Amino acid sequence: MKLKKQFLAVLAVGLLVGPVCAQERVERPKLVVGLMVDQMRWDYLYRFYDRYGEGGFKRLLGEGFSCENTYIPYVPTYTAIGHSTVYTGSVPAIHGIAGNDFIIQQTGQRMYCTQDDDVDGVGTDSDAGKQSPRNLLASTITDQLKLATNFRSKVIGIAIKDRGGILPAGHFADAAYWFEGNSGDWVSSSFYMQELPDWVKQFNTQKLAEKYLQQDWNTLYPIDTYVQSIADDNAYEATYRGEEAPVFPKKLGTLVKDNGLGMIRATPFGNTLTLDLAKAAISNEQLGHNTDGVTDFLCVSLSSTDYVGHQFSVNAIEIEDTYLRLDKELEAFFKYLDSQVGAGEYTLFITADHGASHNPLFFMDKRGNAGYFDERNALSGLNELLEKEFGQEKIVRSLMNYQVHLNYETIHANNLDEDDIKERAVKFLRTLEGVAFVTDMEKASTSSIPERIRERIVNGYNPKRSGCIQVILEPQWYSGSPRSRGTTHGTWASYDAHIPFVMMGWGIKHGTTNRETHMTDIAPTIAALLHIEEPNGNIGQPVQEVLGR
Repeated sequence: MKLKKQFLAVLAVGLLVGPVCAQERVERPKLVVGLMVDQMRWDYLYRFYDRYGEGGFKRLLGEGFSCENTYIPYVPTYTAIGHSTVYTGSVPAIHGIAGNDFIIQQTGQRMYCTQDDDVDGVGTDSDAGKQSPRNLLASTITDQLKLATNFRSKVIGIAIKDRGGILPAGHFADAAYWFEGNSGDWVSSSFYMQELPDWVKQFNTQKLAEKYLQQDWNTLYPIDTYVQSIADDNAYEATYRGEEAPVFPKKLGTLVKDNGLGMIRATPFGNTLTLDLAKAAISNEQLGHNTDGVTDFLCVSLSSTDYVGHQFSVNAIEIEDTYLRLDKELEAFFKYLDSQVGAGEYTLFITADHGASHNPLFFMDKRGNAGYFDERNALSGLNELLEKEFGQEKIVRSLMNYQVHLNYETIHANNLDEDDIKERAVKFLRTLEGVAFVTDMEKASTSSIPERIRERIVNGYNPKRSGCIQVILEPQWYSGSPRSRGTTHGTWASYDAHIPFVMMGWGIKHGTTNRETHMTDIAPTIAALLHIEEPNGNIGQPVQEVLGR
């Protein structure tokens, strides 16, 4: 009788415990892949649409969900800020990445966004390895995934640009890798590891950068079919070092002697190299095959689109060809994910860190309003004025990021009136050609500036890392000179601030929305998909229309 009672007691416990042990996990994809296409204007989804194949951009739009009116909600619109904002759901005012470079206002020290002098390079002895995410003040969606799974998820960041791999991967990443131009190798830092994994070492031994640069860069299709682009030889494009004219075919095997292996950045083959490493990471790190059944996250930034854009500009055949080649690269990458992780088992999103302007000279030649803001002359003129008024030289350190950065050491040492200095500076800058608005950052919320721009100024202002005055240029104006070739970005205007945001795969509906969404909405949308906490500085909202589960 006693044994029977013991058996019944054990059976009862088993019945109670059994359902707890057998309960289902939260439904999540095996892998999330974030693809940032550096400098991809939203209209590139459609500008070359009729030339795309079925498996790349068209597959994204045909199977996925596109937020057609996604905007960057801050100024200035630069690479490091964009990568940080996509993954934090936050803005420079909170996450602290106020530019690719910014000034620590208290000390006047110029700081690169991922600069970390307390770490060492891994795979390199150069300063290229002294990088980490420590300057990023907010958590990323990748950090939140790590926290949600008790650090069982794997997170890896990959980009030719250090900032493109480091900032998305966040503070808790297993690894971030970036490209070193001198050696042609992929490197990391001691923030993540003490030595490169064997698979990365093996990847580097293939010398793929050298191999890709031994071929000519010719157009993928007959050059006369590139009707979305202007003539091949024109006045708006820059050349590679040693090149007589910026025309096809580009003899990379010869040009690499003068430009070094870093030249691959400004060719479409830099994207090929990046996706090669991404595939190797999926295979060797078994991303999407976590033995605990938790979600992994791969952050990939395709940087070459930015380098090509800066050199050749929006209307160049080089840009059209780069996107046609990227379309084929994406098709191959999606097929790789289908085979390695499983079709429908991963979630992928594609977006951009910023867009790009038409070359101002091109715009002017077409009789449009455009021009160049001469930052050097503006700084010189401003300092001359302030010296006359206040008796001190170089009161303004810089106009970097379209902002006035004051020399507080000089101001405090000489008991100068900061408010008076700012007032004089604002009045002077408003008189300059091409300047639309100028505002004291502390008064921006009440200034006579259109609300849309005013909000972006406020969101972009970090008092410890931003300048104290914001300059807003007229449309199609940017910092440079008539000698400037190619293009750039950094302004509030739609060509810089309107970006693609398309999601595809596990948990994603098919469709589109034309309501306004924001770069800050991407991270909370992924958080909602994964049922995890949003990043700790997030100000965005989930795009509910995207989610299918």
